[in-house]
Order: sequence, then structure tokens, then C-alpha cells
Amino acid sequence: MNSAAAFPPPSAPPANMFGNVPGYEGTVAGGGGFLPPPMPAEPVAPPQPGPVPDDWNIPSLAEDVAQEAFKSFASAQCCYSKAPATDGVITNMEPFNTYRYRIETFTESRSTEWAHKPYEGEPADFYMQTAPRPWEIQATPPNLFKDHTEEIRVPFTSSIKECHTCHATGMMQCDDCKGGTACKECWVCNGSGTRLEERCNHCNGTGRERCDKCDGQASLECETCKGKRQLLTFIQIKVEWVNHVDDHVVQQNSGLNVDDLRSVSGKQLYKDSQYLLYPLMGFPNPAISEASQRLIQEHQAKYPQSSRVLQQRQTVELIPITKVNYKWKGDTHVYYVYGNENQVSADNYPATCCCVIL
Repeated sequence: MNSAAAFPPPSAPPANMFGNVPGYEGTVAGGGGFLPPPMPAEPVAPPQPGPVPDDWNIPSLAEDVAQEAFKSFASAQCCYSKAPATDGVITNMEPFNTYRYRIETFTESRSTEWAHKPYEGEPADFYMQTAPRPWEIQATPPNLFKDHTEEIRVPFTSSIKECHTCHATGMMQCDDCKGGTACKECWVCNGSGTRLEERCNHCNGTGRERCDKCDGQASLECETCKGKRQLLTFIQIKVEWVNHVDDHVVQQNSGLNVDDLRSVSGKQLYKDSQYLLYPLMGFPNPAISEASQRLIQEHQAKYPQSSRVLQQRQTVELIPITKVNYKWKGDTHVYYVYGNENQVSADNYPATCCCVIL
């Protein structure tokens, strides 16, 4: 039998494979763009100013705490001598408390696509009732401000179709041996039948070997329908919850790389969570108030275009940074202790070596 005739080439889903569903016009296989959310049924209450704390400061770092942090840092480095951290003498400590403003906008987006799966006896409910519109389908985020994705089958859009990949045979020609004799080129002799001028023992000099992918059957179960021959087609909604985050750090020229601050936390001075935020007013550092106004405007103009805003949150942290000057072997050196975690940065540590791992 001609294998090409037994297993015709797979085809793409035909245009008539999917029906027309009111409210889902333009839905295609593979998905489309995000669907704009409906307008709120009732006017949204205007945002309200949040509370302002009384204390914007945190205590200075104690010298013994700075020294212990430095020792822990040196101990954790495989190529650092502990001597500078143990024997160095602190001569000066200068605090650089740094404000970090953060805004988070938690959104929900929805997109639709025609999808299919192997048919396993599910009821076909296409047109039994009117399918709910995309934003009418219930979907609950697991947690606020946490990214999450969920795929939901739209009710009353399911129908049964023949598999377009295998043409309802349930089987496909093996890609490795291309059907035929269910054999493929010997990998030892590369199909020559000889190896080192002698007959190849692996294939007995034939240059061919039994196809191990299909076990010599010349065909494999269709991956699309898993051998079921039929598919359940339906509209699927993809719901994506995304937390959009922007930070603004007010630097005080301490000398520490601002990127180092991403890995640490600070003292939370302010926190406000509402459906829509009101810009932070009256902050002692005007750069934070300006950042709040700018970023809130950007978020509220950008994200509602293609998604539904569920909640916004803004926080202000005071991240402690202490510049420590110390003497070791007569020379002056510097390290930084920063964050609630007392992380240490010492780019010019004075006693390092090169380790070679064999």
C-alpha cells in the first residue's frame, strides 16, 4: 500500500470548522487581541487622599551592626580574606536614607480564540443557549497584585468535528522513517552498510535499521486528536491578571549603585490601596510627590485602554543606606550597608585572591 495515500498530509483547520457565535465575531484559531472591558455600570467614586504618617525617619545604623554585617559579607565570599572585616577599624559612618516610591496597577485582560481538544464524549452544546459575552463569564483572581493566567471554555460554543490533521484516521505517518518499510538510515554507518571498511554489525550491512520511533509500524498516533479521530471545538477565553509595577528612587549621591536597592526592603512609611489612586500630597521630599502624580497619571491613562483596572496601590519606603569608612593596614576603605536586610556592597575589598577550580 502506498503510505502517502494511506496517510494524506495534515491540513490546517478549515474555515468552516468553527461556527459563528454572536458576541465573538472575529474570533480565530490562535487567538486575537485583548478585548476592551465594558464601561462601569455605575459612576466610580473619586479617589481619596490616604493617611500621612507622622514619622518619616528611621534610626541610624549602630556601629556594631555595621561591623557584623561586614563580617558576614566577607565570610560568604570564597575569595575574600576575613582580615579587613575582622581587623578593620571604623572611622566614620554616614547615613543616606533613600526614599523609594512604588505604584502598582492590578489589571484583568481577556482575549478569545477558537480551540480544540481530543473528543472524549463531552456533550456538544453549540447553540443550545445563547453563549455569554466575554466579560459576562465569571473569573476570580486568586490574589490581588499577583500575576495569574486562566483559560475558560465558553459555554454553548462546543461542537464535534473530524480531526483535520489525520483526516479522521487517528494515525499519522511516522516522521522519522517516512512510512514505507518502517526502516530508517543506520546511524552507525550512515546508511553505507560498512564501517571501517567492514560490514556494519549494527545493520548487518543493509544500511537500514528498524525505526525505533514508531517501532516499525510506519505510523504513529495522531498528536492532535490522540487517536480519537474527532475533536471537540470551542471558544476559549484567556484571562490574564497582571500587576504593573513602576518604581521611583530619590537618590542622595551616596555612591551606592541604585540597582542594588532592588533586592532589599525598607521601612514602609506610607501605603494606600484603592480602585483608583489619588496622588500623594504633602510629602517632605517634593520629588516623591511629583513621581506619584506623574506615575498615577501614566497608569490611569495607559492600562484601562485594553484591560479592566481592579485595584491600585502606592507605597513609600525609606531604605537605609550607610556609608562606612574604615582603616585597615594604614589605608582607608569604604563599604555600604543598606536595606532592612543589612546587605553589604564593597566593590574595592582590599584582600581578595584569584581562585582556580580544577
